[in-house]
Amino acid sequence: MLTPRQIADRLDDRFRLLTNGSRTLLPRQQTLRAVVDWSWELLDGAERAVLRRLAVFAGGCSLAAAEEVCALPAPADGVAVDSLDVAALLGSLVDKSLVVAAPGEDAEMRYRLLETVGEYAAERLAEVGERDAVERRHLVHYRELARTSGPAMRGAGQRAAIAVIRREYENLRTALRHAVAARDEHEALCLVLSLSWYWMLRDLRSDARQWAEAASSLGPDPFARPGVRAPSLPESAVERPPPMDDEQLAEARRGAALIRVASVDDAISAWSDTAGQERLRIIADAYRPGQPQTCRMPGTFWMYAIMFTGDMDRTREALDETVRASRAYGYAWELAAALQMRANFLAGHSGHAALARADAEESLEIFTRLDDDWGTAEALASRGEANERTGHFPEALDDYAAAVEYARKIGASSQVALLRARYAGPLAELGRLPEAEAVLREVCEGDSPTNPESAAIARMHLAFVLGAQGRAAEAREQVDMISANLTFGDVAVFDGFVYGMLAWLDNLEGGYASALGNALTALRCSRERLSMMIAPQMPSAHLTAIARALGGLAATGGAGSGAYADAARLLGFQASLLPSGYVPTMIERRSLAEAEEAARAGLGRAAYTRAYEEGGGLTFDEATALAEVHRQAPPV
Repeated sequence: MLTPRQIADRLDDRFRLLTNGSRTLLPRQQTLRAVVDWSWELLDGAERAVLRRLAVFAGGCSLAAAEEVCALPAPADGVAVDSLDVAALLGSLVDKSLVVAAPGEDAEMRYRLLETVGEYAAERLAEVGERDAVERRHLVHYRELARTSGPAMRGAGQRAAIAVIRREYENLRTALRHAVAARDEHEALCLVLSLSWYWMLRDLRSDARQWAEAASSLGPDPFARPGVRAPSLPESAVERPPPMDDEQLAEARRGAALIRVASVDDAISAWSDTAGQERLRIIADAYRPGQPQTCRMPGTFWMYAIMFTGDMDRTREALDETVRASRAYGYAWELAAALQMRANFLAGHSGHAALARADAEESLEIFTRLDDDWGTAEALASRGEANERTGHFPEALDDYAAAVEYARKIGASSQVALLRARYAGPLAELGRLPEAEAVLREVCEGDSPTNPESAAIARMHLAFVLGAQGRAAEAREQVDMISANLTFGDVAVFDGFVYGMLAWLDNLEGGYASALGNALTALRCSRERLSMMIAPQMPSAHLTAIARALGGLAATGGAGSGAYADAARLLGFQASLLPSGYVPTMIERRSLAEAEEAARAGLGRAAYTRAYEEGGGLTFDEATALAEVHRQAPPV
């Protein structure tokens, strides 16, 4: 009577669909509902109560969960079910094939309903008017599971706690739906704050954003204009089960809003306009550095609001104060996390690489002592970056390799992908380009990282490795893939990196006019406050690319001979921007050598030296104007 497509479209209502059977069968076998009705009628009252209440679970449940949720003090049909009787009743339902029992990942039995039985049981639950009460018991059970597992995900119990949350994740999502549908702000916020670290560890940013937004919609905006200063709260908002007192509730609202800040994929574009920057300032001003909650999760996400404004001095002050306060409060895990975050910040500024290494070392010691795999991986990565920035490439390789193994232990796939991409950096610096290419191709094509930032970083590294091997066309393919999957401005400084990469490839292939335009765009992007904080060395690299393009244009008749002198001036200016102790990458060394050679060839040694020295006194605007003149002027 129906095509397979028509059947599939109607399977959501299986009891309405499967209503005609063979008339030669017994009545109880002629329709799907009759089959289940017959089985239901054979159950006693206690078995029916447990069976219908099992319908609130998603993905099965443990015995402990069934005992807590399926026992009600005043059942609607007058049949009392004690929690101590649930195990025997489950066994009886398993014997009757109405409940499926199977060992879970933890070797304990889990119980679930087949879909047909589950749909039928849900109808029966609604009929007797128990749905709200049973859903509330389900919500309370899984809220407590999340609330007590949250702290365990920081330290020695991390792997076990992650496994618990992963196993019960569908039930936790169901509990969140119950809380939001009931407009229970306290329960929804408690669940969101308790699960926030799991979402970050597993790179479930879309889930974090979705549920934080849903919970936030149940109450007022904690960062509405003009903003309110938060009091110092030694106790976490989820230290105790709901209901929360007024101060806890206000802090929980701020925490959910901060989770939304930290879980935005397109961070720059989301916060770069006037309204976004104003909101970031309100968030940044809501706390004072060193308050207890800014040292703990999710309050530490407050740091992102300061970072996204691009205020380098304020970011450094907040990091320093968070480290100091964590020591004073005796927060071991939080101190290790603050040290690691500060090490990441300092490693990007070569003059502070030694300080970054010291912070990373202390963070590593604490995380190792606490047996925290995520923290150990991050501390090793921070030390690896400090080693890489100072030219200690074999040591950086060892750090990144060890970090990958720790990240794998907790199944942090995006963290693994990002760390492996960073591992390829020291490989390339050591001249092991084919090895670096193989690692990056595995990350880009085999591992399929869920985080677009990880994929983009891997492809950027791969493009540089391919270009360094003279395979510019293949490198451009990688740049095209980055552009196709990432809107410019979506992730910090990617736009500057991409235009800078295009300029480098243009110079490699002799497309000097295009190189000049792309490098000027990259230079403009790199001068934004956030870009200067994250990658302060990039303006120097882009100025080098401009100088190389000017030398190439002058040599090929695309610009006048004055371009040689301006190229030398720009090289002098870029050198003045580099912090002391900065170790240029292989690509930067090659680009600089080529730009210097082209400018010297056109000017001669003495004239080159004079122009180079003049460049040290330029400003950014003057340097940009020198290059713009040659882009706009017709060839001479």
